[in-house]
Amino acid sequence: MPTYQYEAMNAQGQEVKDEIDALSTEEAISKIRNLGYFPTKIREKGGRRQPKTGAAGIGAKPKRPSGTGGRVKVKKLTQFTRQLSTLQDAGLPILRSLRILEQQQKPGTLKKVCGAVANDVEGGATLSEAMAKYPKCFNNLYTNMVAAGEAGGVLDLILNRLADFMEKAQRLKSRIIGAMIYPIAVLTIAFLIVMGIMIFVIPKFRSVFDDFGVTLPAITETLLGISTWITYKWGWVYLLGSPIAFYLLIKLIRLSETGRYVLDSINLKIPVVGQIIGKTAVARFTRTLGTLISAGVPILEALNITRETSGNEVYRRALGSVHDNIRQGETFAEPLRKAKVCDSLVTNMIDVGEETGDLDKMLTKVADNYDDEVDTLVGSLVSLLEPIMVIGLGVICGFIVVALFMPMVSIITDLSGG
Repeated sequence: MPTYQYEAMNAQGQEVKDEIDALSTEEAISKIRNLGYFPTKIREKGGRRQPKTGAAGIGAKPKRPSGTGGRVKVKKLTQFTRQLSTLQDAGLPILRSLRILEQQQKPGTLKKVCGAVANDVEGGATLSEAMAKYPKCFNNLYTNMVAAGEAGGVLDLILNRLADFMEKAQRLKSRIIGAMIYPIAVLTIAFLIVMGIMIFVIPKFRSVFDDFGVTLPAITETLLGISTWITYKWGWVYLLGSPIAFYLLIKLIRLSETGRYVLDSINLKIPVVGQIIGKTAVARFTRTLGTLISAGVPILEALNITRETSGNEVYRRALGSVHDNIRQGETFAEPLRKAKVCDSLVTNMIDVGEETGDLDKMLTKVADNYDDEVDTLVGSLVSLLEPIMVIGLGVICGFIVVALFMPMVSIITDLSGG
């Protein structure tokens, strides 16, 4: 029988290294879990390392059925999770629950994934192992929480918490996007109107000025020059293409870890916007970590998952530092305090949570508090943008009016004098 060397985390988050005899990698993972450990790496002794993928710990990249590689909308996945939790709470076997949900789904990716997961479970895989084959549908956070629920025998409770987590995260994202729709719509319409004036109206005034041979003031020459550049020198292409080019440049920079760190650091320093980004990141990582810890995932494994799903390189590095320090025996709050990426309120609440043994509850309270603060800041940002937009549009319109009517006044004066 082959012998496998493995690395795992125990319930206290401590690393364990040992060997185990098993007929296959899957059997070895199952035996390790039965010992109460969470496997992180496993390889056959004298053989090739089998990398772990999420909660499933499956070595080779699994072959997925056709039509299951797409993404699923968060709203649909949340509904699926809530329904699966309800069926588990009612005492139905997991396979029966999956078959029921498969029948209820409309044709699409989720229906096919649900059927494929059910087939894998029927073939002997655990739910987390089956779900880990479809990372675009069930991410690392999802599969690890399901694995923790399976290990603790509280899958219905964990699925319910997971659904709550996704609903709150989606609600926060929707609030931010909804608040930005109004200013973006106003600026877009204003831009199109100004472009229409520059392309179709201003050139007609140039013809009038040329016919009368009037001497144009500098402000009018500037306006006519801008109109000529936009209309005849492809300036409108540059103006329309600049946002796209800027977006692509940002995407290119974010391909590297250093680039992501620099951009995220700059974003955090932007007035008001930086506060929203920072508080959103804190709310996200505290809710993720609190949910994982409450599900029974070991602290080091939970930190690894939270770090990879933080969405911000600055906070990702800070959580990496926290992970390393906890591994060396330090507390959670102190390395986070040294990183200086969170307010003292966050670190103090985490400190109290560690002392009282209610770290998960404290993290959830921090997330709820910061969700409310983000909502307030978004409202403040919209209130701030409204007068800025009015003033900006007023300045542009005033510039155009003054530049066009100054020569007109000269023409009228000359005609009256004649």
